[in-house]
Amino acid sequence: MPDATNTDLYEITMAMCYRRERMGGTATFDLFVRDLPAERGFLVAAGVESALDLLEGFRIGEEETEAFAAALGRPRQDLEPLRDLTFTGEAKAVPEGRIVLAGEPLMEVTAPITEAQLVETCLLNRISHQTAIASKAARCVLAAAGRPVVDFSLRRTHGAQAGHQAARLGALVGFAGTSNVAAAVREGIPAVGTMAHSFVEAFPTEEDAFRAFARCHPGPLTLLVDTYDTERGVQVAARVLRDLDRAEGSAVRLDSGDLGALAVRARALLDAAGLPGVRVVASGGLDEYALDALVRAGAPVDLFAVGTRVGVSADAPSLDSAYKLVEYDGRPVMKLSQHKVTAPGAKQVHRRPDFADVIGLAGEAPPEDGVPLLETVMRHGRRTAPRPSLADLNARFTADLAALPASARRIRAPLAPRAVPSQQLERLTGRVRARTEKAAAAATGDPTRPHGHA
Repeated sequence: MPDATNTDLYEITMAMCYRRERMGGTATFDLFVRDLPAERGFLVAAGVESALDLLEGFRIGEEETEAFAAALGRPRQDLEPLRDLTFTGEAKAVPEGRIVLAGEPLMEVTAPITEAQLVETCLLNRISHQTAIASKAARCVLAAAGRPVVDFSLRRTHGAQAGHQAARLGALVGFAGTSNVAAAVREGIPAVGTMAHSFVEAFPTEEDAFRAFARCHPGPLTLLVDTYDTERGVQVAARVLRDLDRAEGSAVRLDSGDLGALAVRARALLDAAGLPGVRVVASGGLDEYALDALVRAGAPVDLFAVGTRVGVSADAPSLDSAYKLVEYDGRPVMKLSQHKVTAPGAKQVHRRPDFADVIGLAGEAPPEDGVPLLETVMRHGRRTAPRPSLADLNARFTADLAALPASARRIRAPLAPRAVPSQQLERLTGRVRARTEKAAAAATGDPTRPHGHA
């Protein structure tokens, strides 16, 4: 189905009402994450490029109109007011790869209200998922402390598209490669891989399997050594690599058991066999917590392969993200629901040293030491700049990570910096709250209803 139909039903019902009521005013929506998941000191903005692809290609044509009518159980002509709609608005965003904090708009969309409303679900889907995965992968890079990390997640991600995104986002934050062939080719990421236990089991002996693999594949080899007995597997791999003079650049892979203890033993066996250059690769249920423990214990692992727990961001698989109207037809608006209050008006985020960020109004002067984060990435429904390369995105991420306070980079019990509102934003929030509560009280005939700052 086309992208426009990958949406929640209420987006369509609201859009129909806007058209029927002739509400064509300009709306501004903020897309942000209310609070960080537990054990997160930061987020990595991701999914922006995918979101811009969506906005550029967004169109409600014949097929979409019929799909909407079918979903609503309405005559097709009832949906005609939405036909031929495209996205013609503006988008500001934090450039993909930059580090962001809770409450900061990752994207701000300004367009005629029907257009801005209809893209809500698709934008949240793309940016929320990819930001969650990129943030998890970034913590793996931190935990690895300079050792290479590669992506093995495809077989456990929630669909092929999610697997492709995981590979791309891993590369964005500095992963050295991916096992995902399609992502490797399309995104220009080094393809990496070894063999499965089934390959070893298919041969009469482990040594037969390793020698057959060596005959088929020239160059460095990575031999999976834990199909039967890991220590014996390392000894067999060492013998094959030495006999064939294939040690240079080769590795053994540990995929189960006590990886720290087995890495120590494997290293000792390889060194004793005169193969100090053969690397030790570890995989099997790894994430940043396991990597951190292995690195702190001094495990002699040269490369980490992470899969399931990173590809689905197992400990924080979703973000408390929102897409909220902050201005309509020149009128700042806000939501007053308990624990879900929003701030009104179009905004700018100013990055200050040590991530002492300030969220202000779009037109106000920045702090002397502040640098604006939100950039105009789309005007009149078209990108303002070419798509950046993965190398460009990684450079952004690396620079931000280096500037992030050490307390926020911790794997365990990180302390996330908190963005604060500017005085102008606070004053506007107070005025809009008072106006909104006064209007609500008048509508209900309850003059005792409180208004003003909470």
